[in-house]
Amino acid sequence: MANEDLLLRQMPHSLEGEQAVLGSMLIDADCVKDVMDKLRPSDFYLRQNREIFETIYSMFTYAKPIDGITVCEEMRKAGTYDENTTRSYLAQLMEITPTSANVMEYVEIVREKALLRSVAQAAAEITAMVQEGVGEASEILEAAEQKVYAVRRGQSAQDMVPLRQVLPEVLDRLSEMSESENHLPGLSTGLSAVDQKITGLNKSDLILLAARPGMGKTSMALNVALNVAKDTKQTVAIFSLEMSKEQLATRLLSSEALVENTRLINGDLRETDWVKIADAASALSRTDIRIDDNPLLTVADMNAKCRRLDNLGLVVIDYLQLMTSAGGKERSGDNRQQIVSDISRALKIMAKELNVPVLCLSQLSRANESRTNKRPMLSDLRESGAIEQDADIVMFLYREDYYEKESENHNLAECIIAKNRRGETTTIPLQWLPEFTAFSSLERNYEEPD
Repeated sequence: MANEDLLLRQMPHSLEGEQAVLGSMLIDADCVKDVMDKLRPSDFYLRQNREIFETIYSMFTYAKPIDGITVCEEMRKAGTYDENTTRSYLAQLMEITPTSANVMEYVEIVREKALLRSVAQAAAEITAMVQEGVGEASEILEAAEQKVYAVRRGQSAQDMVPLRQVLPEVLDRLSEMSESENHLPGLSTGLSAVDQKITGLNKSDLILLAARPGMGKTSMALNVALNVAKDTKQTVAIFSLEMSKEQLATRLLSSEALVENTRLINGDLRETDWVKIADAASALSRTDIRIDDNPLLTVADMNAKCRRLDNLGLVVIDYLQLMTSAGGKERSGDNRQQIVSDISRALKIMAKELNVPVLCLSQLSRANESRTNKRPMLSDLRESGAIEQDADIVMFLYREDYYEKESENHNLAECIIAKNRRGETTTIPLQWLPEFTAFSSLERNYEEPD
């Protein structure tokens, strides 16, 4: 008890506010629903108050009647009842709260103190990291930002919004779209046929692009990223867990300059190539594409980095199965399927919080290779069916000549839209240009290199 008294003196709290909230709920069950939407048990600092609120919280969940007697009995069942203090303390709470009319003001007091305690705890953890010398300064700064963001996120609960408040925003967006030339609600991928079916890359959407290794999913993602960066002048964040930033830059340079990627890699360049490369480099320099090739990034890392970017338009992640768990650690006992499920859920939440489309690449299992028809299906998504659940759009890349070298459909690709919350599922033919590591619509023609 002495330790608790010491903590009470040290940490922000309002004993009167906590008691007033609990007393209001005990004398007026009608206000319980309003309080439940604003507070959680952890917001109460005094242990006895927290236990009472936890009891009321549980009773409300199961639609049990709430008053001084029923709460007392539930605490007895839960093992949190103290023969010497609980009954008298509950009576005291009801006695010192004459009315529940001001309960929401009491709630705000409790929330404010809980927030201050969270800030203090985060500050203490950051100070401990500094004093212990754990990691470089940049790493500590990153961790500090994540801790502060976690505090802010925990306080970001929002009320339900009436439909009448949402409708004006929808009408404004419809008006803007009607005046626009492309009539797309989202960002263009640069592939008109794909845009038409998925309505572009829309804010808060998680778009999954999956294929077998070597099918061209990284190339397509880079094509999309470059088109968005050039077309909208917005920032595009690319997190590459497989390829280095130099490799990505080379691929972008190849597709923009229309110079064969192999010649850029081995340096076998012609004079005419240098002119194209110079022009392409100039064009790429005018875009705001940010690349992070740290292979150990978590979703939290990506979220923190993206929140520091101004005018963010798109996030690209290459690729899902290489990521570590959403919490940053592989928990013992967790199988890889559960970990990938956690990551995919965290990515969807990140897309909503950042309010930008997140294009995430994913590997497919080998299941399709045992079938006569090797076109991928949703069941081929590697390690997790939750990926299919969390994604708003799932697209597969398929090339017949990948499996049949003598195929007549040489360098023809299919973009299979297997899940589409914004429209129909379909298959879209594309042109694969391996020398430029690029995809294009079939009607688009490229100049042959000299």
